[in-house]
Amino acid sequence: MKHRFSSYLKYITFSGDILALNLVWVLLYVTGHFVVSHETYEKSWPYFLIIVNVSWIVITLYTRPYREVRVYSESELIRDVFYIVFQHFLVTGTAIYMFNFRPIHKWGPPLVYLSLFLIILVWRLAQLYLLYRYRRRGNNYRKVVIIGYGTLSKHLKSFFETHPEFGYTLLGYFDDRVSSNDCLGKIEDVESYFTQEQVDEVYCCLPYMKYGEVKRIVDLCDDYYVKVKIITDFRAFFSKGPALDRYDRIPILNVSSIPLDDRRNQAVKRTFDFIFSLFFIVTIFWWLFPIIALIVKLDSKGPVIFKQKRTGRDNKDFYCLKFRTMKVNKESDTQQATKYDNRITKVGAFLRKSSLDELPQFLNVLVGDMSVVGPRPHMLKHTLEYSKQVGKFMMRHSVKPGVTGLAQSMGYRGETKTISDMRNRFKLDKFYIENWTFWLDIKIIFLTVVSLIRGSDKAY
Repeated sequence: MKHRFSSYLKYITFSGDILALNLVWVLLYVTGHFVVSHETYEKSWPYFLIIVNVSWIVITLYTRPYREVRVYSESELIRDVFYIVFQHFLVTGTAIYMFNFRPIHKWGPPLVYLSLFLIILVWRLAQLYLLYRYRRRGNNYRKVVIIGYGTLSKHLKSFFETHPEFGYTLLGYFDDRVSSNDCLGKIEDVESYFTQEQVDEVYCCLPYMKYGEVKRIVDLCDDYYVKVKIITDFRAFFSKGPALDRYDRIPILNVSSIPLDDRRNQAVKRTFDFIFSLFFIVTIFWWLFPIIALIVKLDSKGPVIFKQKRTGRDNKDFYCLKFRTMKVNKESDTQQATKYDNRITKVGAFLRKSSLDELPQFLNVLVGDMSVVGPRPHMLKHTLEYSKQVGKFMMRHSVKPGVTGLAQSMGYRGETKTISDMRNRFKLDKFYIENWTFWLDIKIIFLTVVSLIRGSDKAY
């Protein structure tokens, strides 16, 4: 078959990664910075370099990061690079400990792997950019046909035309029910078309085909070495894309799949949460906490930290931490704060307005009860109430609650006076859950900071 040089891209990518891996370690070794030595064996460097290379190969065989995927976004690439570099960092760290190596500098290995991540990321993004540019010029393409003519197949055609960087050329449709200028014939004409035209892939649209027709097409494509892909319409479901599971030989479509069901995405998000919260606590919170605590204590009687049970991931309760902003009262677990609420103290009003009362929640993030970004947690009473009034409301708890969220970054803060207010917030939370990416988290954090600087009349 033609246009198959892209199968060699994974070897090119692997070679570039290995080169970057060795370049970073060797360069730092030559310059005498941030390398490792052995406690008793002076000539340990070559053996350590062997461990570094072998472990990278083993990890790539296990995780298969160099698979050939045409529809591949920048966010997916960043996630994959982070995942493999982080895994290798853990393996190398374990090897340093087990084989009695020692870093010349305590920050050596982290700085090595930060450099490695940036180098590989730049290399991969450059490779992806050049490949996309090459395909937009009509090279390295796949000739495809679609069997079944309808709304779904026309949307697929639109996708191919909108994204030339993925390298697909649509030849036309085959369908028994309709005739169109785009139709190349009936389904029975597919085999004769294969003898006249080079076809790389066939897309079978299930809404417009019978099971027996799909089976015949699959058998036919096996004879002509043509790849078959089956598409069906899951747009009625809330998830961004169903995931395929297997129960023995039975394929199962999980239509409730979300991006954060993927263990790699979970690892990326949890690592970022841990580093971000730890950095914040070590650099800012340690000195700001006693100042705020003293002011709160002098302003009114009661504990400095207010602990309240709220709903977390998988509908499990956890104690959410805040600086106390109200006088001690019996309605704190049942009644929302309102504008001009006489329970709010003078210092508490400032803390709520500036969102400084939420800072202790970074401790929740550090221990894993919360995330830096996610749907805001509600008190248990409100979770029960809203679950009965807002459709699919409980899907908010399929991810960890956040210190901030998409709704908050868009200005939805403070009291929810009507059920429509909560529905609007939930729409944004739902979008976040279904479309999560690492860069969406970064964007929300940035928008939250901008929102705090500008201030909001809804924060009280």
